[in-house]
Amino acid sequence: MLLATIGGVGMWAVVVVLPAMQAEFGVDRAAASTPYTATMIGFAVGNVLVGRAIDRIGYWIPALIASVTLGTGFLLASLTTSILQFTLVQGLLIGVGTSAIFGPLIADISHWFNRRRGVAVTAAAAGSYLAGVIWPLAMPFVMQAEGWRFTYAAIGVVCLATMLPLILLLRRGAPHAAAPGSPGSRPVQPISLSPAALQVLLVVAGLGCCVAMSMPQVHIVAYCMDLGYGVARGADMLSIMMAAGVVSRLASGFLADRIGGVKTLLIGSGLQALSLLFYIPFDGLASLYVVSLVFGLSQGGIVPCYAIIVREYMPAKEAGQRVGIVIMATIFGMAIGGWMSGWIYDLTGSYAAAFLNGIAWNLLNIAAMVLLLWKARRSAAAMA
Repeated sequence: MLLATIGGVGMWAVVVVLPAMQAEFGVDRAAASTPYTATMIGFAVGNVLVGRAIDRIGYWIPALIASVTLGTGFLLASLTTSILQFTLVQGLLIGVGTSAIFGPLIADISHWFNRRRGVAVTAAAAGSYLAGVIWPLAMPFVMQAEGWRFTYAAIGVVCLATMLPLILLLRRGAPHAAAPGSPGSRPVQPISLSPAALQVLLVVAGLGCCVAMSMPQVHIVAYCMDLGYGVARGADMLSIMMAAGVVSRLASGFLADRIGGVKTLLIGSGLQALSLLFYIPFDGLASLYVVSLVFGLSQGGIVPCYAIIVREYMPAKEAGQRVGIVIMATIFGMAIGGWMSGWIYDLTGSYAAAFLNGIAWNLLNIAAMVLLLWKARRSAAAMA
């Protein structure tokens, strides 16, 4: 969790420095947003590439390289002289470097635990949400005194000084065998789906849940502005979502250890759909705080459950790449969903239809998980 909290700065720093960076480079808001897009693309692709690497050679070497890439990326970004240079560094170095502390990390952690795998996976995944709480609060203090370039350089030094020693503690290889016919080459639980079909099903589910998830996360501040509550109230609600998401991830881990990843994901996804529905009629200030809390408690544990499902139904030796592909789908879902909600708002002049769109995508996720659960039960019954 500590490693993920430190390395998770790569996901949030660009958001915090956006206004200052935009003013210095003299670009419009659309151009200033491209570094964030590049970061997400690098993060998505990195989850697959680093995940595939850890399946072959273990976690610590790819993670060490990624951490050096991340720290170096922040140092180089502080020296950029144009928005293009800044965007390239964000995507190729910071985005890819950050990926090692999410999908690949939770895939590797999953190999070390059997009885408490759910708790272990979600605890590691909770670091990214803790990063979203801590770094956006800490960075403005340094930026006000020294500027965004010094802040970025300082982050680079912190990442290199702290992440490298932590990763060196993880040099021991994951305890699973990868030889043909060994336990590492077989799934833990049977299911009447081919690995390719199961992967597609999880990708569809990941897209669906995160298109829905992105609606409040990306647009809650703008939604509060439209309702006349101001930016500060919206930012408060976003912080509540992130903090509640940490609790949700840890609680989901305990639940997954008892009822499995699929059922846990279904519970979270169902509650997420319900909270999206509540946003439409309950638009008072106090009500929005409550609904945002419920939303955070429902959605935080969804994404880590995919890693648990992969470990339940797919061979251990493929976990890094399989988890990385699903995480990439969830990131694309967040990107598509954020854009789609804004597009629907532009068409309708209201966020009501955008919330309904999120619910529809959420139902797609639920349908995919119900199908997976049905297939798993049929396979279990056939073997009984």
